[in-house]
Amino acid sequence: MGAMLLYLCLGVLLPLASELRDTMPAWAASDELQIAISKKGLGKEVVMTQGAREWFMLVEVTPENTVIVRQEKDRDQYLVDESETHDRPLAPIEVDAAINDYINSVKARVPKR
Repeated sequence: MGAMLLYLCLGVLLPLASELRDTMPAWAASDELQIAISKKGLGKEVVMTQGAREWFMLVEVTPENTVIVRQEKDRDQYLVDESETHDRPLAPIEVDAAINDYINSVKARVPKR
């Protein structure tokens, strides 16, 4: 009887806990630095989050030029919002180097939690 009650409670409570987790804001989910890198055409994009803070970098490469966008946000307030244009396309190794440098600079500035 006790086991049956336990299964019944778990069957009701686990789906509710899952729904609650899915509705939590992303910044409340973790205080660890989360890093996501994705390929965008010939360039790449990186999004890093820690708590309510977010760092974003996009390296957009075209045959004519390269545009690099950097943003830093704390909740809804932008702390950094800058871009630069290079008059040539960056090579894939240069894109990777720019992304790695950005990730390392954020890691150096972010306190460990």
